[in-house]
Formats: sequence, C-alpha cells, structure tokens
Amino acid sequence: MRRESDLYGPIKAHLTAQGYTVKGEVGAADLVARRGDEVPLIVELKLSANLTLYHQAVARLKITDKVYIAVRRPKGARARRALQENTGLCRRLGLGFITVDDRGRVEVHCDPGPYAPRKSKKHTDRLLREFDRLRGDPNDGGATRHGIVTGYRQDALRCAAYLATSGAEKGALVARATGVPKATTIMRDNHYGWFEKVEKGVYGLTRAGRKGLADWAYSADD
Repeated sequence: MRRESDLYGPIKAHLTAQGYTVKGEVGAADLVARRGDEVPLIVELKLSANLTLYHQAVARLKITDKVYIAVRRPKGARARRALQENTGLCRRLGLGFITVDDRGRVEVHCDPGPYAPRKSKKHTDRLLREFDRLRGDPNDGGATRHGIVTGYRQDALRCAAYLATSGAEKGALVARATGVPKATTIMRDNHYGWFEKVEKGVYGLTRAGRKGLADWAYSADD
C-alpha cells in the first residue's frame, strides 16, 4: 500500500456492504457516501495521520457530523501506541477513525460523535499534590537546562543542601530540619545517586550529590 488511493477500494467496499453509495473525490472530500435520507458521510484519506489530515477532517465537520479519517494501519513497535493516540484524538475532535492494513482489511476504531471524557479523581488528586508540592514556579520557561524540576527533586535538593553543611545525619533529623517528611525514604531510595548510607538510618552526600546541588541549586528555594 503505497498511495492514498490504495485505501479507497477497501473502504468503499466496507461502506457499500453497509448500504452506502460511495463516490470518490467529490468536491474537496476524498470520499463521500450516502445512504437513503441520512446525512452524508465523508472520509479523508492519508497513508499516515498528520496535522494536515486532521485540519481537513475538522473542516469537513462544517458539512456533516459524519466525518472519518482513514490511514494505513501502522506497523512496528509504536503501532499500538499510535492507534491509541489517534483514536483518542479523533474522539476528542468528534471524528471517526479507520485503518486499512496491507491486506485491505478495514477496522473502524471509533465513530464520530460528541466527546464527553470521564474525569479521573485519582489523576486530578495526583496533579494537585504535585502542584502543592512544588515550591515556587521553577519550570516557568519550560524544562530547565538539566530537565524538569519536580516536587520530588526539590525535596531531594533540600536534603542534599542540608547534608552539604551538616555532614552525614540521621534521616529523622534531616526531615525535621528541612521540612521534608519523606527525607529518609528519598535518601534511602537514592534515585539520583546523591546520597550514601553511612550506617543504619544515617546518610551522607556523594560527589554526585554536590554536583546536583551545583546544577539545581536555584530550584531548591521557595
């Protein structure tokens, strides 16, 4: 399947089997189908999904609510994710999404219709916890030179900054001094390689930790 026109035949056959009369290249639309007195159905064809395809499909919503985009079914390691992402985007835009594989098999992943997403309290709570955990607005210009500043990293920086001046210290004391309740867990897990266990419950700062302070020092402040 090398051309957009290769998608046309399988989709026409699919719609014809459902009682539609199908014609290609009608006006600006790649494919138009009619069934009785129903509103027309439009399909825009591309070998792969891109922004131009979405622009074209959204423009066709001025004509009818039944608008689909159709692409060659993706293959490879990212195929499943690509299908999920494009299906989700089509639902949000009120579009239908069709794929055609190299054997001409047609699959309709979603039909056009109004989108009403279900809100997830779990995800909302997680977002708000991260918002409240962040001190200041360290990512106001996007990612920093060393990456995104998270609340977790800010907490680790506070622990590292304290150890840099106090020397090795018990986790409980670090937690009280820095106001980071999970200081012991952060130092024990040591995701950034900044901490080392000196003895049971006592942690010190590694050379990587001192470099981390130099790289991220500004983001540790409120």
